[in-house]
Amino acid sequence: MDNNFKLTIEYDGTNYHGWQRQVNERTIQKEIEKAIEKMTREKIILTASGRTDAGVHAIGQVANFKSNTRIGAQDLQNGLNSILPNDIVIHKCEAVDQNFHARYDAKSKRYRYTIINRARPNAIGRQYVWWIKSPLNIEAMREAILLILGEHDFKAFEGAGSPRSHTVRHIHQATLEPDGTGKLRIEIEANGFLRFMVRNIVGTLAMVGAGKLAADDIALILNSKDRKYAGATCPAQGLCLMQVHY
Repeated sequence: MDNNFKLTIEYDGTNYHGWQRQVNERTIQKEIEKAIEKMTREKIILTASGRTDAGVHAIGQVANFKSNTRIGAQDLQNGLNSILPNDIVIHKCEAVDQNFHARYDAKSKRYRYTIINRARPNAIGRQYVWWIKSPLNIEAMREAILLILGEHDFKAFEGAGSPRSHTVRHIHQATLEPDGTGKLRIEIEANGFLRFMVRNIVGTLAMVGAGKLAADDIALILNSKDRKYAGATCPAQGLCLMQVHY
């Protein structure tokens, strides 16, 4: 293979069964691979920085593929955007070193989860937020989120039935900010994430905000390494992969 191309991708995950290629399911990976194969006339494998689940969105997903094509990076980007459905956009296509690997070379990823906390939901943009009607205690949630910073075993926040070889991750940044309109943005950057980890953390923070857990219960949940003590997995549509750092 002569070329290694790095793609930076935005997508609306609403109408897809997640990133990963699946038989008889519409996925982001499958759509992009079909478009690349149409242009290059080659069967390729697209490698992402990580999988996103059904209904999850991305602004800065990164993937790479190798090809013998003579088509340049800019022409590939333009061509793919003319073929792909309008809920998938290639923001950047770059020729990179042969050794670049979108997953293994990633140093950290940043996710954003958006909650709308007010009496009524919104009609426009509802597919990108989790609506919580009852008022949340923002200060208690801010206190709680600080307890996930640093290196911890996040087994208690891992999705059931998706065991990893180890569940220790390092969270570099974790912020929780209201925007004054009822929207609450939670951003978490870490060196890696377990399946459903962000959504389970947010579900637990929501319980703190609702007064069903105390802020310092987060430390107890982490130490328990038991999923049953954390909050419910929150809806997929509020989650967005913002950026992957290399």
